[in-house]
Amino acid sequence: MRNFYAILRRELYAYFSSPIAYAVMTIFLVLSGYFFYSAFAYFSMLSMQAMRMRWAGGINVTDMVLNPTFSNMSVIMLLMMPLLTMRLFSEEKKEGTLELLLSYPIRETELLMGKFVACLVVFFAMLALTWLYPVLIWLYAKPDFGPIFTGYLGLFLMGAAFIALGLLVSSLTENQIVSAAVTFGAILMFWLIGWSEAFAGPSLGKVLSHLSLLGHFEKFAKGLIDTRDVIYYVDFSILFLFMTMRSLESKRWRG
Repeated sequence: MRNFYAILRRELYAYFSSPIAYAVMTIFLVLSGYFFYSAFAYFSMLSMQAMRMRWAGGINVTDMVLNPTFSNMSVIMLLMMPLLTMRLFSEEKKEGTLELLLSYPIRETELLMGKFVACLVVFFAMLALTWLYPVLIWLYAKPDFGPIFTGYLGLFLMGAAFIALGLLVSSLTENQIVSAAVTFGAILMFWLIGWSEAFAGPSLGKVLSHLSLLGHFEKFAKGLIDTRDVIYYVDFSILFLFMTMRSLESKRWRG
């Protein structure tokens, strides 16, 4: 555990001593804030019109503000997360420090989990800063706490899956730009793969639908927790962390 904490501190220092974390977090907050403001402004306009006409049917803050905000945040994550993961192993390989780390009495598991958790902490900080949105909604309306909790849970699980996939790609190349581009392409593939369900056969269509990252998030945004969706994101993360582990082990044996 001592090695794990050392790697964790090292990676967090690398994030916050460079512009990477600040730039990604700023872009994420600006874009998500814009989408939240647009949805909330539209909801406020319709609410005022409904009050004047003494009709409030169909005006729901959860459906009109929270759901679109969470969905848009997931799209922004699709664009931003590759920028957080691109340097985790690629920079080490380019500078030659990965071989040095692997020569130390440190397990691949400790190295991998230290980097994974560090990136997860940065991502959690990004999400935590957006809690201002539900607070603002609470001042003017009374949304259900359930959809807020499940929406953030879904975003966190999806972000963990993105990070795990990005770690694998970063371990396979020493070029950070290539790592970011391939990670984005791979995430986008898993994001859109469910759209092919209608064109595939019944059996293949179910498989494609199950592999869709987006399909498993929709229930979270609506305030529902399905254990199948939670298991999917957990299994997705474990699978790509396992593949990254094999990549690191092969690197150690090749020297």
